[in-house]
Amino acid sequence: MKQDKKEYILEVAERVFSELGYEGASTRYLATEAGVNMAMLNYYFGSKDGLLKAVLERRINVLRQALLAIKEKPISAWEKLMQAVDVYLERVLKNNGFHRLIQRELSLNQRPEITQTITEQVLQNTKVLKDIIQEGIDDGSFRPVDAEMTIASILGTKYYISNSSHISSRLLQVDLTGENVMEVLKPRMKHFLQDFLQAYLLKK
Repeated sequence: MKQDKKEYILEVAERVFSELGYEGASTRYLATEAGVNMAMLNYYFGSKDGLLKAVLERRINVLRQALLAIKEKPISAWEKLMQAVDVYLERVLKNNGFHRLIQRELSLNQRPEITQTITEQVLQNTKVLKDIIQEGIDDGSFRPVDAEMTIASILGTKYYISNSSHISSRLLQVDLTGENVMEVLKPRMKHFLQDFLQAYLLKK
């Protein structure tokens, strides 16, 4: 039962942090939204930083488990990579506010322990992508490309569009400041990344 309550607090905290940011989400408001008292919040997580850290680890780990499951499938490296990109876009675009929170924490670096947590967790995810790309290089289906720069290009496409919405709106000729716009843009991003990776990775 305790685990259920803890999971519920994490779900609520993720929503609140996504909507209000770290500074805007007071521990009192977080406790009220989760229907618990401050003592319970402190018992499980110790502090607001501890709660944010737990939220980040939980969310990023969910994506990693999905990527690891794809990596182990008995399919080609190309199919694995396309499924991994699809899962990545589905998850990050579904909760764009949460991923903006991650980028804000990384860019401001005001809480070194949180920054370190995000860095270590995300790098574990990028390692799965690197392993998939390396598998394709090793079996000869991919060109011997720079795997790290390939990953940076995949992640960078989403990050630039999301974090430079005013410029990207003009560039892509679509208003990226509205509600659920990333869901509308998702097919275009998927199609571009598939074409880009196909041209870059696959041997002629």
